[in-house]
Amino acid sequence: MKENVLDVLMYLFENYMDEGPDFNPDQESLVAELAQAGFPKSEITKAFTWLEGLAALRSADAPSPTDASLKSLRIYSDEERKKMDVGSRGFLLFLEQGGVLGSAARELVIDRVMALETDEIDLEQLKWIILMVLFNQPGQEQAYAWMEDLVFNEMQGALN
Repeated sequence: MKENVLDVLMYLFENYMDEGPDFNPDQESLVAELAQAGFPKSEITKAFTWLEGLAALRSADAPSPTDASLKSLRIYSDEERKKMDVGSRGFLLFLEQGGVLGSAARELVIDRVMALETDEIDLEQLKWIILMVLFNQPGQEQAYAWMEDLVFNEMQGALN
């Protein structure tokens, strides 16, 4: 099985999400743990770069990711449409209309999707990216909890 950046990110998230968004472990020990778990060094490096990009987007001065006053219509670029299929784009719209994501959070999600060096992101992968983005944004506990239930309840259903 070929591991990719998203696999590394999901492993980190599943194993360290209980530590909170301010968790700042020793990167060398995490790299060693990930390598021992079988992830290629190049993918580990890319995952840390992706996480650094996400952390850079976290700002207390930014508008609330679910701010209803920031409603907008999103027109996707050709590159975005190639990477995210109709179902994924529709899911983002569903979350935005349901008040889980605001336009600012949607843009953060799209930014993080586009930062991944993959040709396409499927809906399940998108859900994980959304979960990571919400986890990283201050004041998004309720939206994060909703997404967490969605992702982990679907995983449980698939395992049963």
